[in-house]
Amino acid sequence: MKRQAATRRLTRFDLRTLRSARSALGDPGRFRPDDTSELMGRGAPTVGVHGTTRRHPALLLLAAVLCLAALLTTPAARAAAPPAAPAPGTSAAATDWSVAMVESTMARYTAESIGGWSYPTGLYLYGQYLVYERTHDPRYLAYLKRYVDRFVDADGNIDQNFDSLDSMQNGRLLVILHHETGEQRYQTAADTIRKRLDSYPRTSDGGFWHATSASRAHQLWSDGVYMVNPFLVEYGAEFGDTAYTSDEATRQLAVYGSHLQVDNGLLRHAYDESKAASWADPSTGLAPEHWCRAIGWYAMAVVNVLDAVPADQPRRPQLLSILGRLAAGIEHYQDPATGRWFQVVDKGSRTDDWTETSCSSMFTFALSRAAEQGYVDAHYADVAERGYQGVLARISLGDDGRTNLTDISVGTNVGDYAFYVARTRATNDFHGLGAFLIMNEQMIRQGTQERTGRHITPLCANGHPM
Repeated sequence: MKRQAATRRLTRFDLRTLRSARSALGDPGRFRPDDTSELMGRGAPTVGVHGTTRRHPALLLLAAVLCLAALLTTPAARAAAPPAAPAPGTSAAATDWSVAMVESTMARYTAESIGGWSYPTGLYLYGQYLVYERTHDPRYLAYLKRYVDRFVDADGNIDQNFDSLDSMQNGRLLVILHHETGEQRYQTAADTIRKRLDSYPRTSDGGFWHATSASRAHQLWSDGVYMVNPFLVEYGAEFGDTAYTSDEATRQLAVYGSHLQVDNGLLRHAYDESKAASWADPSTGLAPEHWCRAIGWYAMAVVNVLDAVPADQPRRPQLLSILGRLAAGIEHYQDPATGRWFQVVDKGSRTDDWTETSCSSMFTFALSRAAEQGYVDAHYADVAERGYQGVLARISLGDDGRTNLTDISVGTNVGDYAFYVARTRATNDFHGLGAFLIMNEQMIRQGTQERTGRHITPLCANGHPM
C-alpha cells in the first residue's frame, strides 16, 4: 500500500536560515520544528524611523524562504517543474542520481525503442516507478505505461507464452499500472501470468523450473526467485489473492534456499535436480560458483516477500534464517577497499576477479531494507552504507550531461569461474540501472545521503506498493 508523507521536509538551507534567525533574535539555541510559528511573526515588532511598525529583518527573510519552500513543494509546482538532470561537472553532493539516471535513460531511448518484453528492461522500469513515487513526475509513469501498452491490447491480451520465469518479471509493471489507473486490462494481463503458474513445471519438491525448455528442465536458478515472487505477492495484495500468493512465494524461496545455500551462507548460481547439466555436480546437482548477481536476485526477492507476507506466515522463520546466514556471508566477502562485491563473490583475492556494480547495488538494497525492518541485526545498515559509497563511485556524468554507470556484468548463463570473470563489463546495462534505482531510492529514504554528506532532500517518503 502507498504510504503518504505526513510532513514536508526542510532543506539544509532552510534549517540554516532558521538557526540564523533565532540567533538574530537573541536565542542561539537549537531550532525546533514547533518554533516556526513564533519566528513567523509572533515575536515583538520593532518601530521604524517614521513611527511605523516593522518586523525584524531576519523574520522577513525567514518568511520569504518558507513561502518559497511551500510553493515549491505543492503538487502543482512539482508537476509543472519536474526535476532536471544535472549539468556536467555538478558535484555528487548536489546530484539526485535517481532523477539524473531516469532523465538520461529517457533521453537515450523512447518507450518504443527501449527494448522488448524482457526482464532487464522491466527491472529498470520498476526502478523508474520508484523514482516516480518520490518525485511525482508524471512523465515517468507515462513512459512506463507507453512501454507496457506496446504488449497489452485494449482487452488485456498479451502476446507472451510465459515459458520461463524471466518472462514473468514484467508482471510487476502490470500490477503497478492497474494500481495507478484502475484499468481492467492490466489485471487481465496479470491474470495470464498468475494462471500460467497453475500448470508450470516444478521439481519434485515444488520449485518452479527456471524455464520449460529442455536445456533448463529440472533446474532452479537463484535468478528465478526474483522473476516471479515479488510479482506474486504484489499481485495478491492488489487483487485479493494473498492466501495463494503468500503461500506460493514463501514456498519457492524456501525450496530454492534449501538447495542453493551452502555452509558459507552464500547461494550457488543454480541447482539441477536431474544432475544432467554440464555444470552440475554429480553428487549435489549444484553449480560450481557463487555468481554475485544470482545471489543479489535472491537477496532482494526474500526481502520483498518478507515485507509482503503476514507476520504469522508459517515459513517466515525459515526465510529469516536463510536471510540471516546470507547476510553474514555477504558481509564476510565485501571488498574492504571499495565496499563493493566481486563478480565471483568468494574469490576476490584472485587478480582477475572484479567488483560488479549491479550485485553491489542489490546487496546494498537488501541489507539496508532488512536492517530497517529488523530481519537482520542493525549493524548491517553500516555494511549497506559502505556498499552504497562503493556503488556511487561507479556513477558519473558524461560531457553530454547524462549518467554513466560502469562495470555491470551482461546477462549470464551458468558456468565456471573463468566464464564469469570473462563476462563483458558493460556501461549503462539495464541490469545495473534497475538495481541502482532500487538501491538509491531505499538509501534516499533511509537518509544515508545526509549522514555521508551526499545530501538529497526527497519531496516525499513514499515506499513502493505492497
